[in-house]
Amino acid sequence: MHAIAAMTDDDTRSEFDALLQRHSGIVFKVANSYARHPEDRADLAQEIAAQLWRAWPKYDPGRSVTTWMYRIALNVAIGHVRSQAIRQRHDAVPLDDELHDVADANATDHGMEQHIRLLQGFIARQPPLDRALLLLYLEERPQREIAEILGITESNVSTKIGRLKQRLRDEL
Repeated sequence: MHAIAAMTDDDTRSEFDALLQRHSGIVFKVANSYARHPEDRADLAQEIAAQLWRAWPKYDPGRSVTTWMYRIALNVAIGHVRSQAIRQRHDAVPLDDELHDVADANATDHGMEQHIRLLQGFIARQPPLDRALLLLYLEERPQREIAEILGITESNVSTKIGRLKQRLRDEL
């Protein structure tokens, strides 16, 4: 009886590992969007993977696996940002990196690289929910899926995207 249970656990683990491998881009995109330093990105990606594993037994195969993964990954990332903000509440705000990034973007000879850096800077300055919205929008996810992942209405998604686009135009 224990051998059958172990085989089932191994099968479940193998199925999850294959799923995580197939959709690892989701984990890394979210981690890269919410953590600035490579060590923090690696820690966040690991925490996302751990949370996905914990939630795996409750996954409903009738639903989109990518929507499920994004929802968990973004919740973990937003929690990570909030916990960092609490820890750093009394620290000085490090503006040097941001100013350095803008200076680098202005010095580059490649217009596309400059636009990408400015866009990345804009995204990094947004609150966690808006950052998640931008990440999903730039991936060309349907508004219905974005709404489901973020737990907001489709009309709210549309409104927020419009406002973010206007802010982006105003800043850049």
